[in-house]
Amino acid sequence: MRYLIISLLVLMLVTVSGCTTTEKGATYGGLLGAGAGAIIGNQSDHALGGAAIGGLAGAAAGALIGNTMEED
Repeated sequence: MRYLIISLLVLMLVTVSGCTTTEKGATYGGLLGAGAGAIIGNQSDHALGGAAIGGLAGAAAGALIGNTMEED
């Protein structure tokens, strides 16, 4: 399991390296939001729904923050 997680993280970093700030923000925000949503949703036995909602909210927030940083 550890190797899978490390492999996915390396793949994500390589994939995101050519993206704009907005795209990077959306990617990182989505991943963090999905993780947080899964953890919070697991407490109420809705891990998948929490991950989906957290991922969408995180991606939106990350894209907005990345776009703001790109404009400055």
